Amino acid sequence: MTLTKRDLVSRISDETKILPPKVLEVVQRTLNYIIEALGKGQKVELRQFGVFEVRTRKARVGRNPKNPSVDVVIPVRSVVKFKPGKEMRAAMKRLTPASAAKSNHVKRDNAKRET
Repeated sequence: MTLTKRDLVSRISDETKILPPKVLEVVQRTLNYIIEALGKGQKVELRQFGVFEVRTRKARVGRNPKNPSVDVVIPVRSVVKFKPGKEMRAAMKRLTPASAAKSNHVKRDNAKRET
C-alpha cells in the first residue's frame, strides 16, 4: 500500500482536530520549502527522519536501449540523495523481507484492479 499526501493530511487532521485544508496548506508549504532549498543546492536535514542532499552525477556514455550499438552521451546532472535517519533505519530493521514483499504484492494487485 502506498501512503499518499492525502493520507498524511487525513491522519494529521484526525489526530490534531485541525481542519484538512489547513493541514494540507502546512504540509504543502513544508514540501515547497524542502524543494526550494534543494533547488538552491542546500542540504535539508530532518532529525530522526533523514537528510536530503544534492549531488552531481558525472557525464557518462550509455547505450540506446532501442539501438544498443549506438552510444549516447548522458550529460552531467544534479540528483537528490536521501540518507535515512536513526528512526527510519530502525523501522527498516524491524521490517521483515516477508512483510515488505507482502506490501509490494498488495500494491501490484491494487494497480492491476484499478486498470
